[in-house]
Amino acid sequence: MADSFATPKSALVDLAQQRMRTALPDHDWSLRQKVALTCRILFDAGHDSGLAGQITARAERPGTYWTQRLGLGFDEVTEDNLLLVDEDLNVLAGEGMANPANRFHSWVYRARPDVNCIVHTHPPHISALSMLETPLVVSHMDLCPLYDDCAFLAEWPGIPVGNEEGELISAALGDKRALLLAHHGQLVATAGVEESCTLAVLFERAARLQLLASASGRIREIPEPLAREAHDWTSTPGRSQANFAYYARRALRAGHGDALTSRTDSPEDGPR
Repeated sequence: MADSFATPKSALVDLAQQRMRTALPDHDWSLRQKVALTCRILFDAGHDSGLAGQITARAERPGTYWTQRLGLGFDEVTEDNLLLVDEDLNVLAGEGMANPANRFHSWVYRARPDVNCIVHTHPPHISALSMLETPLVVSHMDLCPLYDDCAFLAEWPGIPVGNEEGELISAALGDKRALLLAHHGQLVATAGVEESCTLAVLFERAARLQLLASASGRIREIPEPLAREAHDWTSTPGRSQANFAYYARRALRAGHGDALTSRTDSPEDGPR
């Protein structure tokens, strides 16, 4: 017989969160495997833009991070062809060079010790929204992980290869997890690869829905207390891990198994 029909919503939320912490399994992918899988997931999600865009993850050694090699598309990235670079983009492990635009990642990592993974891409709907010089509007339940968590940079600084761009972008991000860059694209910066990957996927969906809705009429706001409740409900490590695992399974079924070449963690891997 059911005994929770009189339980308050707050207690049910706490119970569900507690169950998710134990019922949703983590996976044994290494940090580099997660980065490689993220590249493939975002490629399939429409974030591919030739050689533009970067995905980075902090490594164990302070002031270093993993990133893809310049010249490879997201669909060509594997755990073995990633580069370990320092804040000046000197290659410490791997062959080739990093994208010079990675410089602003170094600025974000310095400004945000809580950030362990950054995703920067130019997907079509985010890019289209950026051309309108308008912030992201969150007005749907599914998009609430971005509610009051997406900053807006209205000024386009040009190609982001200088320190000026790093200062501007890191300051605009502030303490948010996401940033819409006018005339440019999107940036997601979070505590882990799974969270950054899933939020980047959601970001593009949010931009697409905003463009669709605004073409039909005025977008209506949702109540702030409910939006914040939904933001917190959906922004947990367990949910990020479950979402990422689903996207990874889908990518592997789609033929991206070559992204993974081993099951062994590297001592340089750092935070997962």
